Amino acid sequence: MIACLRLFSALCLAALLAACASSPSSSLGELPRTPDATIEQLLEQATSAKTPEHAALLRLSAADMAFQQNNPARSAQILAQVPLDSLKPAAQIFASTLTAELAMGRNQPKAALAALSHPSLQNLKELPPEQQIRTGTVHARAYEADGQTLAAARERVAMAPLLTGDAAASNHEAIWSLIAAVPGEQLQASGNPVLDGWITLAQAIKNAGTLEQQQAAIDTWRAQNPAHPAAVQLPTPLTRLKELASQPLNKIALLLPQQGPLASVAKALREGFMAAHYQAQQAGQKPPVIEVYDSSRVSSLDEFYKKAQADGVQLVIGPLEKPLVKQLSARPQLPITTLALNYSEGDQAPAQLFQFGLAAEDEAREVSRRARADGLHRAAAMVPKGEWGERVLKAFRQDWEANGGTLIGVEYVDQPVALAQQIADLFKLRQSEGRAKSLQSTVGADVAAQPSRRQDIEFIFLAVTPQQAQQIKPTLNFQYAGDVPVYATSHVFSASGDKNQYNDMNGIMFCETPWLLNTTDPLRNQVTAQWPQANGSLGRLYAMGVDAYRLAPRLGQLKALPDTRIDGLSGNLGMSPSQRIERQMPWAKFVSGQIERLPDTPR
Repeated sequence: MIACLRLFSALCLAALLAACASSPSSSLGELPRTPDATIEQLLEQATSAKTPEHAALLRLSAADMAFQQNNPARSAQILAQVPLDSLKPAAQIFASTLTAELAMGRNQPKAALAALSHPSLQNLKELPPEQQIRTGTVHARAYEADGQTLAAARERVAMAPLLTGDAAASNHEAIWSLIAAVPGEQLQASGNPVLDGWITLAQAIKNAGTLEQQQAAIDTWRAQNPAHPAAVQLPTPLTRLKELASQPLNKIALLLPQQGPLASVAKALREGFMAAHYQAQQAGQKPPVIEVYDSSRVSSLDEFYKKAQADGVQLVIGPLEKPLVKQLSARPQLPITTLALNYSEGDQAPAQLFQFGLAAEDEAREVSRRARADGLHRAAAMVPKGEWGERVLKAFRQDWEANGGTLIGVEYVDQPVALAQQIADLFKLRQSEGRAKSLQSTVGADVAAQPSRRQDIEFIFLAVTPQQAQQIKPTLNFQYAGDVPVYATSHVFSASGDKNQYNDMNGIMFCETPWLLNTTDPLRNQVTAQWPQANGSLGRLYAMGVDAYRLAPRLGQLKALPDTRIDGLSGNLGMSPSQRIERQMPWAKFVSGQIERLPDTPR
């Protein structure tokens, strides 16, 4: 009899455990099952289900199946038939998670976050690990897409203990990627010990300058936090930093044309590059050996790389010529890490290729950033006709509109004689004059009416030459738009010191390289003493040469730590995910024939 009771008890326990597998608790209700049926069969069963709860669970299963089969429209259609408020918490969490996944598929992170704010989510930790992982993953994705990077990291830290194998490793790397992307000033203690460990690791590395200092900071942090997940398994980018610190850069190839149309540009780049090299020597450092190669004589890039490898080169700086950069970007890989001094078209490039140049697109994005920081929302643009103007306008438009700005109108500058009409069209002055004439006709007498411009343009984005800007700014004044702020790229600044020219552009604000705005920099003064032409517009190329030298040993660091920035002489430098060096620049303004430095844009 006792044996029978024991058997009966065991069977009851087994039945209870089986019930718990599909129903986390009686109060939470069941999660939808993974059925062995088609979507249509599930929907048919739902129509004849004995209870509304069972029907809802069947429809949720069908909606999820459609989602897993990459049919989001069908999934959303079925999900709309499920009354969320009448479900028990487990099913509500499942439905909210699926709703968020569908929203992320439409690139709507705010809608996903709204779905995941449902009160039932407070019970998430009572559900099976699989559901916690699924919900946590979409929550992290939504936070990241919405720009809430630390919140995304917090979600990934919370679900880390539930993960194993490749999923755990991928989540571990994702946590570091998120934390590393947060600016240092935004890294504050969260009250979560594990997340705070990640944060203090990032702070330690960001506060260190050189690779050697960063490696020491990592070692110190690991000694202080031996049980932290990042100490047990160092994220891959930090492992890479350690490798970089143990592999000093001993030899660089400088690949620039010494003949042809780009020879003068290359000369300025080379002189700036070598000036930085000699400065490092004078400071007692042990800089790498520089081997100069003439790219205008290179008939085969394969032959060049073979020779460079035989010469012991560890890094190539160059080429400058766009066709050669295009060739490199089309290759699956390069035999030597290369910092090209120009940009290819598109973002596809081998992992060994980095790209750096004085891109006008950087300056267009800088204008967008500055105007946004100044609280402006509605822009008009004036750019030259042609491919260059279209490129610059595209970069400005994409950054401006992606951050909530509106581009109201665009005029393409070509013939100076057409400027007055173009500006009048941009500000709708002719419509104002037409209304005045109509009023005169109505009243039968002269009406004293000054033309009035449209008021919705808050500023003008200007990307033109100094000569064009000299004509545009007075025309704006003449056309009753002289009070509209003008934000320009560096192309308006000749650095000639011509006060008459500067007076014609009075009030225009423009971004520019630190080289041309910071005349107290010691290296700049050494270079301009030897090459006076570096005081003028050629100075931008000298600055780029200096920065190419300073970037050389830090490319791996910029790649491993996306938030790292370098204060260069061509701008404040960072790296994009496509391994392009991007510049943020200081600002100045034409004031009464002089150049007046403006406060830097907040970062």
